[in-house]
Amino acid sequence: MRDPLRSLKFLPWRSLLQVALLVAVIVIVLDFLLALGYIQSNVFQRLLMLVYAPPLGIIISLAISLGIGALGVYLLERYYRLVSINTGSLWALVLCLAVILFLKSLLPLPAVLFNLNQATLIGIIIGVFWKGRPYWR
Repeated sequence: MRDPLRSLKFLPWRSLLQVALLVAVIVIVLDFLLALGYIQSNVFQRLLMLVYAPPLGIIISLAISLGIGALGVYLLERYYRLVSINTGSLWALVLCLAVILFLKSLLPLPAVLFNLNQATLIGIIIGVFWKGRPYWR
């Protein structure tokens, strides 16, 4: 009988975790810059409050999570060309992004841009598979 978990051993976990860490660092830096702008500028504060108002805020949150997923695939394509990207490695990238971004949410850092919840996790999955469409096999 074939072991379905055997293929997990052969995924490029180190590269995927490095990509997820790089995406988390980018999100942390952008969060910090947005929080700093929110604190320092009244105009920027009003702009963020307008953008994150209920009707538009949901769309913005979904777009940010889609962008995070697509950014993960883009960084994987760009900097890890030797990694074989397929459906399994895309799912592993989703797992790595979810774990790293969950660990980021445990840190006492500002979260203006991104909060991890079920909707953003679905957005990350859609972003990863939207950008990784050529690699579905």
